[in-house]
Amino acid sequence: MRRTSRKKRSTLANRAIAASAALILGGGGLLAVNVYASAGEGPSGSPPTRTQNAGRQMSTIDCPEAVNGLPEVPDRARGEVDRELAAMDTQITDAYRQFADRQEQMAQDPGLAENAVLGPLRSKRTASLDRIGIAIGRVGGERPAGLESLARCSLRADDSRPGNGDGDGNSSDGGSGDGDGGQDDGQGRDQGQNQGRSEGQGQDGGQGQDPGQGEDPGQGGQGGNGPEASDFVDIQTVQPSVDRPRQRRGASRGTFTTDCGRNENGKFNPDNVIAAPGVSNGAHHMHDYIGNQANDAFASDDDLADGATTCRNQGDRSTYYWPVLRLQNGQNENDVDADGGGRDQNVGEIQTPSEVTLKFVGSPVGRVTAMPRFLRIITGDAKAFTNGDANANASWSCTGFEDRQLKDKYPICPEGSQVVRTFAFQNCWDGQNTDSANHRTHVAFAQDDGRCPSGFRAVPQLVQRIVYDVPPGPGFAVDSFPEQLHKPITDHGDFINVFDERLMKNMVRCINDGRRCR
Repeated sequence: MRRTSRKKRSTLANRAIAASAALILGGGGLLAVNVYASAGEGPSGSPPTRTQNAGRQMSTIDCPEAVNGLPEVPDRARGEVDRELAAMDTQITDAYRQFADRQEQMAQDPGLAENAVLGPLRSKRTASLDRIGIAIGRVGGERPAGLESLARCSLRADDSRPGNGDGDGNSSDGGSGDGDGGQDDGQGRDQGQNQGRSEGQGQDGGQGQDPGQGEDPGQGGQGGNGPEASDFVDIQTVQPSVDRPRQRRGASRGTFTTDCGRNENGKFNPDNVIAAPGVSNGAHHMHDYIGNQANDAFASDDDLADGATTCRNQGDRSTYYWPVLRLQNGQNENDVDADGGGRDQNVGEIQTPSEVTLKFVGSPVGRVTAMPRFLRIITGDAKAFTNGDANANASWSCTGFEDRQLKDKYPICPEGSQVVRTFAFQNCWDGQNTDSANHRTHVAFAQDDGRCPSGFRAVPQLVQRIVYDVPPGPGFAVDSFPEQLHKPITDHGDFINVFDERLMKNMVRCINDGRRCR
């Protein structure tokens, strides 16, 4: 992959930003609407009528998130179900491309959208859902009913994103900063299932400049695929929000840090062996990998156990991965014509982090127990822009300002400050399963009182902090599913525990004894 000096990167980025900003301001200060398509977690109704469409720029395809509508999936059916779910993601990606290519025509004729995009998409989703039902029925004894209700998709406008409260992509509650943002103790504030994350600030996101790369600035950054000016906010305008959890008697106060590098060797792929095992390009965006080097869509537990690792301590063969961050500077990478890259509308210069910290921390109320080997955890939601923020769990900030955490905005950092991404992973385990059908319910966040939900036990919590030395300004974005428009709220992290038994025992002992270990 191409790497350029920071000075050259800064010059290229600033030229693109300045050109885009000048064009926007020259157009009467108007920011044009971004046009994209996406999958939604909530229920989807009938396609909007012409009256509903009047005066609104329809900008997304809203589909129910199928995995959340499924009954319990038997273990023997999971492989087939996962492949069909991945195929449904590809169907949405293909529909998005068609929608984006003909958006102006469809804005004038909603019937065209139904006939050319929504109808064919519904048919494909119905067929996939039928195959999912057959797979579950074959091994579970009874085929689930009502899956066809998950097939229907509809057009909707950008200002109707679920879970945002006020329709502009900001958090409705103003945010409280539930995570620690990579502070010393690393523990997110104790929350219930699907929480434990740094809340957004609800700040005015319009203070950034358009992060375009010399293309039509009315269409956002990556050729109309985002991000746009409202996705950025000056970190200096954000109010401090971090609320550290109160340590109670008996808390496990130790920390264990593992050093696995920064992906200096450039291991990338658009697979996701957790969410889409056995499916090439299951993520439709590029991931950075550190730790285990055997990770791709087809890696088995045995492959991971035998894989090489970039971790300094060879007892840690875990895999840690996350969407790459790219500069929107008009510079292409080698993946410009590849899956996960340009073919999925992820373009720009991939940035190697300047720093990656992987720290495991304890519980504020008691001792932790060992994670099972091959435990899989996904934190955050790659489709949160359309699903809503129930599972969003990424914090964005700047060095020197990490008491100010953002969830649904990228930060604009001042000169000399670097961009920071932080993930505090789920810290409670159900005591039985290393994965679950939706890849979420086998783990949980601690409740408000710091205790794990009933039936769960506290395990070491991974807190991942990633720092980037990028030019000041709004010219960057994370990779995403094409329909998710590179929104910051879609950021997410993945982890598979492949610590050997001895090192895991040492980690637990260190944390419970209140020591700081490496």
